[in-house]
Amino acid sequence: MKETRTYPLRLPRSLKETVERLSREDGTSINQFVATAVAEKVSALQTAKYFSDRKARADFNAFDKIMRRKGGKSPRKGDEMPAQAKRAP
Repeated sequence: MKETRTYPLRLPRSLKETVERLSREDGTSINQFVATAVAEKVSALQTAKYFSDRKARADFNAFDKIMRRKGGKSPRKGDEMPAQAKRAP
């Protein structure tokens, strides 16, 4: 990290005890464990927003047209579309 800032963090006792235990098991400091947990949460939120934005721009009619094209190979076993995900043509 190039620049760090101090942030006093208050955790409920039970959560702090869990963080202490998990950071010990992970072989990291509490600070590193919490920083990593925050980074993971930020990443998850940004990923969800990315896919939400992509979905908003999607052209499902164009996708369906491409998927209905003739030719190509059939899906390999295990690569089929789940029944609930199939759309009516």
